[in-house]
Amino acid sequence: MSGLLALLDDVASIAKVAAASVDDVIGQAAKAGAKAAGAVIDDAAVTPKYVQGFSADRELPIIWRIAKGSMINKLVYLLPVGLLLSNFAPWLITPLLMLGGCYLCFEGAEKVAHALGFGGHHHAAHVEGDPEPQDPAHLEEQKAAGAIKTDFILSAEIMTIALAAIPPSNFWMETATLAAVAVMITVAVYGSVALIVKADDAGLALAKNGRLGITRSLGRGLVKAMPGVMWTLTVVGTAAMLWVGGSIVIHGMEVLGAGWLGHSIHDLSYAIGHALPQALVGFGEWVAKAVMDGVFGVFLGLLLIPVGEKLVAPLWQRAFGAGHH
Repeated sequence: MSGLLALLDDVASIAKVAAASVDDVIGQAAKAGAKAAGAVIDDAAVTPKYVQGFSADRELPIIWRIAKGSMINKLVYLLPVGLLLSNFAPWLITPLLMLGGCYLCFEGAEKVAHALGFGGHHHAAHVEGDPEPQDPAHLEEQKAAGAIKTDFILSAEIMTIALAAIPPSNFWMETATLAAVAVMITVAVYGSVALIVKADDAGLALAKNGRLGITRSLGRGLVKAMPGVMWTLTVVGTAAMLWVGGSIVIHGMEVLGAGWLGHSIHDLSYAIGHALPQALVGFGEWVAKAVMDGVFGVFLGLLLIPVGEKLVAPLWQRAFGAGHH
């Protein structure tokens, strides 16, 4: 009996350690995932475009197919590469982060330029080179494939940001944390996309079939609100991309020894924050820094637009074909 009790005590101790490890993994994954906010919001803002034009009963299957592709991108391809970098070439992480930050700035600035009427055709999701009408199954296959390719870029940025945000730990903790980031973000992004895409259908159903007047009014309000919700999501996503992309590049410059810009932004945001009432100091400092990082991101992105459209986009088109945004 004493042996059994000792065994049970050991099992309980192991369970406590395992539970603590799970808490650590989830906590680190949540913090690391939060660092990737810009790419995550952009992913959620972009994906609904891939189901436009399809019948309502095909929307969720397409989103599910893209979500599975996203999970494969993160867990099968990007997770092993991230772990190899972390353990054998950690010096590459900062340059890769800066490259990803430049990509976010380019994407955000291109959306701003497009909104202001200065070009920006890069995001049109269409099928080129095939003037004949396609059957829905083939078109669905192409749209999903294009979305998964686009997701690969955003997922690479998300995983790299998450990897850089994970505190130094052992191989298995890094593996578990990155895997948790991959699962949590994929579920959050594509779960949100599914809700967004089906919200207007739910509103129509309520408006037509609601038994109470207030229910029907709620349904009509939901349908009317969705274009505004999508517009807001796009604006927030673009702002987040520019802010996060700019801050990544500025921080990378500091790590590589060119810290003058980062120090100047820090000092100026500190001065702005401390010019406000005491209760608003921290918030004002954060907003000032975010705005300056975002302004830097806009200028950097505008400089990169010609490079992206004249060099990178044609190379990407040749390598992977049509169907990207």
